[in-house]
Amino acid sequence: MSEQHHDPGDETAAAWADLVATARRTVADGLVVGTSGNVSVRVGDIILVTPSGVPYDRLGPDDITGVDLTGRQVLGTLVPTSELPMHLAVHRTTDARAIVHTHAVYATAVSTLVSELPLIHYMSAALGGPVRVAPYATYGTEELAEHMLRALTDRTACLLQNHGTLAYGATLDQAYDRTAQLEWMCRVWLTASSIPGLTPTLLTREQVAEVGERLKGYGQQ
Repeated sequence: MSEQHHDPGDETAAAWADLVATARRTVADGLVVGTSGNVSVRVGDIILVTPSGVPYDRLGPDDITGVDLTGRQVLGTLVPTSELPMHLAVHRTTDARAIVHTHAVYATAVSTLVSELPLIHYMSAALGGPVRVAPYATYGTEELAEHMLRALTDRTACLLQNHGTLAYGATLDQAYDRTAQLEWMCRVWLTASSIPGLTPTLLTREQVAEVGERLKGYGQQ
């Protein structure tokens, strides 16, 4: 029976495979260099997370790493990501099922310039409104997790000052897509802001809120 105890189960194994694929995608799409980002996904009361310092292309089915909501390791032997406090904070306080954290170039650059991403594009609405920047704190600390939670109030993504991005969603795909949208908007704002003598036109909060209402009915129902 002891072997059965260590069997993560089909749903958990499938979720781990999706997590590894998502983590590899962050590298392939240039949102992460090396092992600098991390990903988590929730299955029941277990949070599967990328392990610390292991290149994603080396992760296989046997490397599954999971913790409970208190952070106690319940699956695997690899040390979980150093950003575990940040992931746990989101999983405990929101309806997140998946989280993607990156060190994306444009988003990280923007995080050093402003306290909130200017409303350069209506897709801000897909993240809940103007994306805030969480004040800097050392990575892996409870202080950073607290700053991040405040920045995430009524939002599904935020920037981390001099650090990167965090986005969550109901699925890994949604968390990843929100991360990619955020990086794209940051790139657009930086590009538009770089033209000497011209200032980008910004949207109003009302315009973005109107798009938020429209997005609720967007896509195939």
